[in-house]
Amino acid sequence: MHKDWPAIAGQLSGAIKEVRLGSPEVMKAFSAMARAATEAGTLDTKTKELIALAISVAIRCDGCVAFHSQAAVKQGATREEIMEVMGMALYMGAGPSLMYAAQAVEAFDQFAQTD
Repeated sequence: MHKDWPAIAGQLSGAIKEVRLGSPEVMKAFSAMARAATEAGTLDTKTKELIALAISVAIRCDGCVAFHSQAAVKQGATREEIMEVMGMALYMGAGPSLMYAAQAVEAFDQFAQTD
């Protein structure tokens, strides 16, 4: 299960360019939102990229993993920081599944009572 992440980012960049050309106003707004979200504020840009990478893992977005890994490297993230962030991503990917599992059982039980 090895992927060529730089190639994925490169391939997606071309495809994203097509979307940018086809929907320029929407993409301008998206780019502005991305700039605003990632610029340093109370949290520095590196921390924000680490958060984005964890979310990328939790929602299982290959393209997001590629772009936010690249951005984390550019922001000076260490492998140790990435590993700690992956622990949070694993926790958040599994935690929501547990919450939904509890709700699914509850829903089943409620519907079963009406039969």
